[in-house]
Amino acid sequence: MTLYLQLFLEFFKAGLFAVGGGMATLPFLYDIATRTGWFTHTQLADMIAVSESTPGPIGVNTATYAGFLSKGVSGAVVATAGLITPSIIVILLIAAFLQAFRDNKYVNGAFYGLRPASAAMITAAGLVVARVTFLSGAVGWAVQWKAVALAAVLFLLTNVVAGTKKLHPIVWIALSAVAGVAFQF
Repeated sequence: MTLYLQLFLEFFKAGLFAVGGGMATLPFLYDIATRTGWFTHTQLADMIAVSESTPGPIGVNTATYAGFLSKGVSGAVVATAGLITPSIIVILLIAAFLQAFRDNKYVNGAFYGLRPASAAMITAAGLVVARVTFLSGAVGWAVQWKAVALAAVLFLLTNVVAGTKKLHPIVWIALSAVAGVAFQF
């Protein structure tokens, strides 16, 4: 199987089963990293950081970046197409049968049941990102104190200090980037 087909199929599966938005694709991306070796978990954490600070959906941004790491610009296009194709297919199917779906109690029940699964997937992704960010696994597990300190300062500034609570999120992203460069994260 060519690498392009493999890229498309892996990201197609991620897009098909990641219900709940871009963050729900992260467990699938970690699985892809583990199974294929196209990128490491550390590179994925970097992808998440870049994707969170750039416009666009995180799942699409990370698929694009992962595809680029694997096969350049053409790999980025193929991985992105693989990720978004299931959504396009589902949207087209739902649009075709919208009226029948609108009041169907089984469809409503299915979506109600998907909410906890989606929340669990997002929580799992958040925990993996926190582990990669706050712990180093080179030899045992060592706490990354600079990252913990930055997170604590940001938490205090965004939740406790009155004058900074209403600052735009882009300000916090820019300040975090400056702190990362200044303190060599």
